[in-house]
Amino acid sequence: MSLLSALALAAVLDAALGEPRWLWSRLPHPAVLMGRAVAALDARLNAGPHRRAKGVLALALLLAGAIALGFALAALPGRWAEVIVGAMLLAQRSLSEHVAAVATGLRAGLAEGRAAVALIVSRDTAGMAAPAVARSAIESGAENFSDGVVAPALWFALAGLPGLIAYKVVNTADSMIGYRTPRHEAFGWAAARMDDLLNLAPARLSAVLLRPRLTGWGPLVADARRHRSPNAGWPEAAMARALGVALAGPRSYDGEMRDFPFVNAGGRKEIGAAEVEAAVGRLRLGWGLGMVLVGAAAVAQALL
Repeated sequence: MSLLSALALAAVLDAALGEPRWLWSRLPHPAVLMGRAVAALDARLNAGPHRRAKGVLALALLLAGAIALGFALAALPGRWAEVIVGAMLLAQRSLSEHVAAVATGLRAGLAEGRAAVALIVSRDTAGMAAPAVARSAIESGAENFSDGVVAPALWFALAGLPGLIAYKVVNTADSMIGYRTPRHEAFGWAAARMDDLLNLAPARLSAVLLRPRLTGWGPLVADARRHRSPNAGWPEAAMARALGVALAGPRSYDGEMRDFPFVNAGGRKEIGAAEVEAAVGRLRLGWGLGMVLVGAAAVAQALL
């Protein structure tokens, strides 16, 4: 079995099982274990002088452990360890389910929609109107399609389990310590910059998968480059244009309104459950297109 075939099987397994509660209610998910490792290093090293250097050391330790574990698992007979671990660390089904839950919540009522979107975004949700709830869900779906689905798959295809686990631990570290806060601006610098680097190609590939058209890319690229993140703007801009909606815009964090620009400002702003459901369809379509490419590459590799 080739590495690309293992990736395709992992994707099928993820699509079939998702995140089975009976398993992860009894055992810690690999992402949880990564989070514990990041938290332990944060508690141990993030103090005193030279915090940026200590953050570099923390990242090096995380990467060394991830790569060593990846090689150890890949050395097991066959590629079944790669298939199983790959399925654990690909998150397409769970992503689609979480975004779809926001549409279900909005159809039940605004309070239910707010409660559902609060599970997948870090911004303030208590005062959101229905269009803001819908925008938040669609943005989260687009961004997580890139760094939670396409990026792990791409690094798995390029570097097997060492690449996949290394990417996931960097992404986990960025989500925990990669913030410009007094505590983490210096210590989390290395994790944030490494995450930006590892997501450069996946973010742009995600945009192509979400909007596989050859025309109209100029405005999309312009919107992506205006985003505060060097990567998140690409899948968000692609999703916005695929659906004909405006995303991003002003939102509140910790009680403070921030005046972010709209992505695809000319798109529809009064949106709701229907647009969230359309976004879920686009996520599934994009993942399906990606798997067609993986399958074609696997067949071509077998024939060469």
